[in-house]
Amino acid sequence: MSSADIPEGTVRNILEQDTLKWVFVGGKGGVGKTTCSSILSILLAQVRSSVLIISTDPAHNLSDVFQQRFTKTPTLVNGFSNLYAMEVDPNVENDDIGGNEGMDSLFSELSNAIPGIDEAMSFAEMLKLVQTMGYSCIVFDTAPTGHTLRLLQLPSTLEKGLQKVMSLKSKFGGLISQMTRLFGLDDEFGEDAILGRLESMKDVIEKVNKQFKDPDLTTFVCVCIPEFLSLYETERLVQELAKVEIDTHNIIINQVLYDEEDVESKLLKARMRMQKKYLDQFYMLYDDFNITKLPLLPQEVTGVESLKAFSRNFISPYQPSTSRGTVEDVERRISTLKLQLEDTEAELDRHRKGKQKV
Repeated sequence: MSSADIPEGTVRNILEQDTLKWVFVGGKGGVGKTTCSSILSILLAQVRSSVLIISTDPAHNLSDVFQQRFTKTPTLVNGFSNLYAMEVDPNVENDDIGGNEGMDSLFSELSNAIPGIDEAMSFAEMLKLVQTMGYSCIVFDTAPTGHTLRLLQLPSTLEKGLQKVMSLKSKFGGLISQMTRLFGLDDEFGEDAILGRLESMKDVIEKVNKQFKDPDLTTFVCVCIPEFLSLYETERLVQELAKVEIDTHNIIINQVLYDEEDVESKLLKARMRMQKKYLDQFYMLYDDFNITKLPLLPQEVTGVESLKAFSRNFISPYQPSTSRGTVEDVERRISTLKLQLEDTEAELDRHRKGKQKV
């Protein structure tokens, strides 16, 4: 593949795809998913009428990254007129689902009987809420890979749950009806009410599931770092996404060390060599992906201004600084060398004094 055929190493393709409705950002824990999803949402807000970023990670970090408190209700991000954020618990809560106490207890029993059905129902309720809000684009800051894959498989989980309930209805439907009449309960507690509620959730999640499988409407951005475990996790994620028919053509490689000329540390140089090996593997495996490399910074990226400043690396490839540039660069290089020389002379003096005592 010639250099002209290699996709651009930015996220411009996502910003320019104005049909996109759902953008998932995921990967291994600790690789910077929340920072990347937050910056993506900021960039999308510059080209879209309204953007919502949702954290589905139980250990929410959105509030920390934006330095603003978010809840399960969409909240306008400070400094924006069209960017909203919310943090939702992927585990179902009876109060959030709505309905009466008797119905909730039945659904609680159902969730214990069918593994994953509680998450599916919670996800369906959240999607139903989001669908009515009319956001132009929705960004998901997802949980680590295993949780994310389960989240994307929830439509089939809900379908299996409904089939199980239907089979129970065919076996015990008459008994349930007799029991509800015997105890003087109204139709709100009957099997029809339960099935109706599940059916409505299934309709919503099936509609969204079709959108998820449409590459014009949905894409998944994989975030990773140039290390073996992260490369392995990314490959597993890409394969699983292919199985569930969700489009992915962007990879963000975070925490990359660049060989800038003032780097003298042997440890850093060793890490650079290790990273280069895995970066080469990323480019070999995903030669048709847009791969965006982000530099490792000496400080965390938190707060809207820091996020905006770092976002430039998402739309144009990062260029490491060199000492052959400005006068300031040369002076910084000389200052570094002077400090290293002073440390070396001090170490030499200590060795000489040690020998004299012996």
